[in-house]
Amino acid sequence: MENLIGSDDDNAEYEGDGESEEGNQEYEEDDESQESDPNFEEYDESENSDPEYEEDERQIEDEDHMDDIMDVDNNIQDVDVDMGDFTLNVESDVEGGHEPEDMEVINNEEFESLDEGSDQDRERRALIKNLRKEKRCSLGVVHKQSFSVGDKFNSKKELKEAIDLHALESRRNLFFKKNDNVRLRAQCRGVVPVTNKGQVGSQATTSKRKGKELKTQKVTCGWYIHASRSNPESDWFIRTLNQTHTCLQTRKLRACTASLISKKIFDQVEANPDIPLRAIQDHFQKTYQVGVSMDKVFRAKDKARKHITGDYTKQYELLRDYFLELQATNPDTTVKIDVCSEPNPDSPTRQFRRIYVCLGPLKKGFKACLRDLLGFDGAFMKGPFPGQVLSAVGLDPNNGIYPLAYGIVEYENTESWKWFLDNLGDDLDLGRNSNFTFISDRQKGLHTAVEQIFPNAEHRYCIRHIHDNMRKRWRQTEYRDHLWRCASTTTIPEFEHLMKEFSQYDKEACERLKQIPPKHWARSHFSGRAVSDVLISNMCEVFNGKIEKGRDKPVIGCLEFIREYLMKRICNVMKEMKKAKGPLTPTATDILTARKTVASQYIARWNGGDKYQVTGALQDQHVVDVRNKTCTCRKWELIGIPCRHAIATLNEMSKDPEAELDIYKWVHKVYFLETWKKAYSFKVEPIKGRSMWPKSECPTKLIPPPHRTQVGRPKKKRRQSEGERLSKKQKASQGDGVNAAQEGGSQKPTNDGVQKLSRKHISVTCSKCKNKGHNSRTCKGQGGNQSKK
Repeated sequence: MENLIGSDDDNAEYEGDGESEEGNQEYEEDDESQESDPNFEEYDESENSDPEYEEDERQIEDEDHMDDIMDVDNNIQDVDVDMGDFTLNVESDVEGGHEPEDMEVINNEEFESLDEGSDQDRERRALIKNLRKEKRCSLGVVHKQSFSVGDKFNSKKELKEAIDLHALESRRNLFFKKNDNVRLRAQCRGVVPVTNKGQVGSQATTSKRKGKELKTQKVTCGWYIHASRSNPESDWFIRTLNQTHTCLQTRKLRACTASLISKKIFDQVEANPDIPLRAIQDHFQKTYQVGVSMDKVFRAKDKARKHITGDYTKQYELLRDYFLELQATNPDTTVKIDVCSEPNPDSPTRQFRRIYVCLGPLKKGFKACLRDLLGFDGAFMKGPFPGQVLSAVGLDPNNGIYPLAYGIVEYENTESWKWFLDNLGDDLDLGRNSNFTFISDRQKGLHTAVEQIFPNAEHRYCIRHIHDNMRKRWRQTEYRDHLWRCASTTTIPEFEHLMKEFSQYDKEACERLKQIPPKHWARSHFSGRAVSDVLISNMCEVFNGKIEKGRDKPVIGCLEFIREYLMKRICNVMKEMKKAKGPLTPTATDILTARKTVASQYIARWNGGDKYQVTGALQDQHVVDVRNKTCTCRKWELIGIPCRHAIATLNEMSKDPEAELDIYKWVHKVYFLETWKKAYSFKVEPIKGRSMWPKSECPTKLIPPPHRTQVGRPKKKRRQSEGERLSKKQKASQGDGVNAAQEGGSQKPTNDGVQKLSRKHISVTCSKCKNKGHNSRTCKGQGGNQSKK
């Protein structure tokens, strides 16, 4: 993990509260204030020193009005405030009038001569430990020493972080007077109340205001700390220290930067990545009694989030190590990485292009499901680098989703889909002549890729997406009803009859539908190889909804989010298996029970052989073949569960004592509980931390894919179809009013309980030309579809 704080620059300073955080300027203090302090040490300015700091008071005056923000935040009551933190921030010398402690000075030469394991060194450590203990003053307030003379720090960065923390806890503005390779001196320049003009530490200053010179009395705070090291390779030690603050506390701290805040809110963001900015601001302000702007909180949360999720660019370098860990922990796992072509073969870097992942346990579990059906879909990445998450999702014996493979590609086109299908075919041992069944929403390039890779496969189209394409022109509910009736019927004669009715209603819409071959969207033309009659690709939509929060993470974070979801999902399904009773899965049991109830209304007649004639109401008459386990309605053949006609035949066969009466023998073995348990007996194994991953021996390094920043703010929501734009309330009201309105109107209940037909979604009909789309006032003889009777 990368550090939240940047590189250790020798001249780096506190970040300001203004628009920019990189102006770490040094400030200069008058030499007279140093001479007035008898304990102040003098240093040669000609060696190892940087330019002195100049004080810029306008930057402090132009800060955000934190007091106004705090007034608003006091109304929030959901964050608990520890009042003990408030009392710790009250300075004892200001409130109680205690005398300040004497400034401690250590002998540098004697201190540097001590060995780390000597007796004097142990005594020094014991003295420092005693100084750092919490002490209670006469008022009963607990005080803890932040620093003590002789404290050791491994680097200047660590020392500056400790000074930043002291500035936050004491609510004082601290500045660096010296900041070079061997010395670091910090001073407090807080506002000190002046009571006597002759007070020690005060000096006369001259300021100009409206052309007049005014003499004012300026008093400086006595707190300062000086640390140094003997050489650039040694540690830093505190040499001189004065811990007495005589200034007033403030709520506008220069040390309260976004980097410091990100460290304090790290646990909050890790526990709840979606925590609101207002909650972080309230908690921080009430805990430390300081004011922070919303922009600074946003930057702090972004830094904490990057530290948790990882850097988007550097994760591509660890991608090869990640798939080695996957293959080591999950045997038979397939991971393939494709890179962009490099004209220079001696280049040490390769640009990432695609990645394909198929976990070994999921591969074995999918084969145990005994259902040759897969749905394909893609979803876009939400991070700074473009890409599409491709997925292949199947159905388990309980008609639940079973994700098989996933990958990240650059674009959703024919070339990327062909690469994805080639790898998938190798994992499932699918040849070119395979008759596998696929279903998709007619995505870009997918239809062409399936025809080229698997020309004999059965490719179904999602009926909902077909309706969305037609809805751009035909918006009425009747078009949807006609389309669904044509797609859901299971016999070819009934399909042709319903298509004829659709043509009589609207010939143009029917001709538009006929352009799509019925073998892709009608159940009457489906084969029973997949043991499923699904018409929509909901399995892929459900999977995309589960991994939505992972698509805005870096590449390894996204892949890990998917793997962890698959691992958790297997555990959840196992809990449902323990509740299941009976030889069939819960879904198959419900389907079979519903068909048993309806089968009692049918009469079966035996022909003396293996066939039965089953007759029901409304001329519902079909033939059941007991030996081949088929019915002319084709429902038994499509899904593998006996239809109502087959169950009626079984009831008739129960009168014969020699007949086999076990109905479960007529159910396809894919729906048995044992098959369901076997499919989820293969577990996705967890992986170790990043530091324990095996190192790849590949000589080249992966770099991120090319990215061109688009104009405007990045979009994180996909483009919704017209049907998805309707709210749930509108859909419910529109569904209730289908029987009452022929043109798509809806019923809206009024205050008195009376339902009223709404005119929303109703096309206007002209009273002159009887055409739709305009009224009589704007009628100019323009066309439009003729009104249907």
